[in-house]
Amino acid sequence: MFRISMFRISMTRFAVAALAVLLMAGVPSASQAASGTVSLRIVKASFVVGVTGGSGTLRFGGRTYPLSVGGVSAGFSAGASEARLVGRVSNIRRASDVAGTYGATTASAAVIRGRKSVVLRNEKGAVLTLQGRQVGLEFSLDLSGLAIGLK
Repeated sequence: MFRISMFRISMTRFAVAALAVLLMAGVPSASQAASGTVSLRIVKASFVVGVTGGSGTLRFGGRTYPLSVGGVSAGFSAGASEARLVGRVSNIRRASDVAGTYGATTASAAVIRGRKSVVLRNEKGAVLTLQGRQVGLEFSLDLSGLAIGLK
């Protein structure tokens, strides 16, 4: 009788330990953060203060999500331009992690056509690494905030 009850206690402990291991395996850690691809079209008009708007897409987890882009910049800037940027977003666990405010100090110039590349981080830790072409007439050295949202 004593052996049977010890056997049950041992089996119960084993089952609880196995369940705990399975539950911990399902909790994402920083090393399990995923990445996706981003494509953005951003239009900017500025004279000291700039206004930015646009749209884009996020491809993550086999799905495509539409994005909205908006922002304001202040500093030495003048002109109007359109940028088409593509790249990766990393350190995300779900599509909604891309949504947020990204801040940057930027320097760029576009006279008819130019290159642009930028690395941005939001408050959730998502990191955007983008590059592409900028078309228009714009010179800027400014502080800017870019808000990206899921539509």
